[in-house]
Amino acid sequence: MKIIILGAGQVGATLAENLANEANDITVIDTNGARLRELQDRLDIRTIEGEGASPKILEQAGGEDADMLIAVTNSDPVNMIACQVAHSVFHTPTRIGRIRGHDFLSEKKRLFSEKAIPINVLISPEQLVTRHVKRLIEHPGALQVLDFAEGKAQLVAVKAFYGGPLVGHEISFLRSHMPNVDTRVAAIFRRGSPIIPQGDTIIEADDEVFFIAARKDIRSVMSELRRLDNPYKRIIIAGGGNIGANLARELEHDFQVKIIERNIGRCNLLANELNRTIVLQGSASDQELLLEENIEGTDVFCALTNDDEANIMASMLAKRLGARTVMTLINNPAYVDLVQGGVIDIAISPQQATIGSLLTHVRRGDVVNVHSLRRGAAEAMEAIAHGDSRSSKVVGKAIEDIDLPSGTTIGAIVRNDEVLIAHDDVVVQNGDHVILFLVDKRKITEVERLFQVGLTFF
Repeated sequence: MKIIILGAGQVGATLAENLANEANDITVIDTNGARLRELQDRLDIRTIEGEGASPKILEQAGGEDADMLIAVTNSDPVNMIACQVAHSVFHTPTRIGRIRGHDFLSEKKRLFSEKAIPINVLISPEQLVTRHVKRLIEHPGALQVLDFAEGKAQLVAVKAFYGGPLVGHEISFLRSHMPNVDTRVAAIFRRGSPIIPQGDTIIEADDEVFFIAARKDIRSVMSELRRLDNPYKRIIIAGGGNIGANLARELEHDFQVKIIERNIGRCNLLANELNRTIVLQGSASDQELLLEENIEGTDVFCALTNDDEANIMASMLAKRLGARTVMTLINNPAYVDLVQGGVIDIAISPQQATIGSLLTHVRRGDVVNVHSLRRGAAEAMEAIAHGDSRSSKVVGKAIEDIDLPSGTTIGAIVRNDEVLIAHDDVVVQNGDHVILFLVDKRKITEVERLFQVGLTFF
């Protein structure tokens, strides 16, 4: 595919890296020449320095025959105008725009359509991060929680702890130990390296285990891998920006929520908008304030400001003062692996939350869901099988007979409303949603080919 990416920031650069490794024709546009040169030194891509919404610049980038425009600059107006130009001047088939402003998003039904601002796919990092954090709070102890088939199945990552019933046992022990719950361990990361699990693979303490199950069974399976954490009740959010406000709005009816925000004007706005959330004016790094607000009795401390260093320092202080679980928003990818698993329980990367949503619309074949895992080291994909045994490489075949690339496993199949865990004898049918796990992202193109039969692409 010929793809133009507007914006060479963290999201644009990460996306370019993902797509360039999959034999796409990529052009990146940005006003920052130094950033473009750094990208071109690392990746086999073309770069153009200039304003991405300019018809002239888009023409230089090959707008006339581009398959897709992905506008992910830091400016909502630039992203919107670029999509308009791509549609009106170059008739670009697919136009993806990142929109962050709450005012725009609140009017998205009226603003974003073929007759108004022609963005095919709207990406909101704030909404994606909010959803990600909310799932983690709803599943205490999980490192990542991903929905497939409209939430019918979930893929959950947990760290196996000493004392968990399955630790020290083979994976096959799980089925005999829980005969009424069907699940599959899709992958294991041990000391940072992937392991494709077999029935005789032994779970070790500190393994990062990815398993898939029907939504209703997730909590039961988690209890086998670690001591099941008590449900969260008390939440403190550091930062009352878009993400912090959205998260409070999502949680305040089911949890006791407090927001700490430095700006008094923003505090007044939040106090008027939120119904049950307590809004506190001050610094999340103020030890006296945290102690006054019973930080030692807090179940989750979420640091969600735009400042990585401030988030890290506030999180470390909150943990030292007794917060049970600490989640920290970190924009700099280099910091994520550095801090997670120590004092900070979960480091949240907005880039990785956004990338998965973008890749869903880039994948060939009928791919309806893509999730980036372990900060981009692996990927989970939901694809729909089409055809019959003569026209498809998967339909009509038992899972054990499908020629999957190395490092790829099928975790589950969702058929209508039924979640079928992918045992070897399960036969794929036309219309099945097939959920795959890839620890080797170089094999993505081979996986896509399995689901391309009889399809119309972008």
